[in-house]
Amino acid sequence: MAFPQPKPQPPQLPQHLLRTIDCQQGAVRAVRFNVDGNYLLSCGSDKSLKLWSVGRGTLLKTYSGHGYEVLDADGSYDNSQLCSCSSDKTVILWDVATGQVTRKLRGHAGKVNCVQFNEEGLVILSGSIDGTVRCWDTRSRRNEPIQVLDEARDSISSLKVAQHELLTGSVDGRVRRYDLRMGQLHVDFISSPITCVCFSQDGQCTLSSSLDSTVRLLDKSTGEMLGE
Repeated sequence: MAFPQPKPQPPQLPQHLLRTIDCQQGAVRAVRFNVDGNYLLSCGSDKSLKLWSVGRGTLLKTYSGHGYEVLDADGSYDNSQLCSCSSDKTVILWDVATGQVTRKLRGHAGKVNCVQFNEEGLVILSGSIDGTVRCWDTRSRRNEPIQVLDEARDSISSLKVAQHELLTGSVDGRVRRYDLRMGQLHVDFISSPITCVCFSQDGQCTLSSSLDSTVRLLDKSTGEMLGE
């Protein structure tokens, strides 16, 4: 006699609190894991960026150099560099080990909301309230961006880069996907201002949240709404 197979359990969202860290940075504007999840970065309204050990919950280093609150940060794939952005309109490239500013990148006309390295850590992409995404070469000594994407009609609130694709969300209610290899732009209109965007794990879909309290899952190639 065969026993019935146990029903597969749906994946559970994490519910067990592992640790609470008192960052002592005023309002915490963003928290980001590094590539392997062993460290995290906290961005504070006190103008500082802090690096923490996830396992021990201890502070490893504080990075100071911004003139206003830090809004976002990202770590390079080899954990040797950090980038951060701020209300002071700048993007800073940091040396992780020394805590020193490697480069301070100026060019945005307003506060910079989001920042991310590309996968090789050679380019930093930053999105600003000025409606542009700027691409910075981390190895160049020139202070101009290598490319400016200015299609948005309002503030860039979120960006994600994966391989040769860039996904941006804007307050103008549009999710834009740039195919950097083919030089193509795909636009999906969501009627409400976008607050956050990301690719799905398999890279076939995009997920966006907006100010109408809705999260939308779209098919990347067709723009079809898969879930809401």
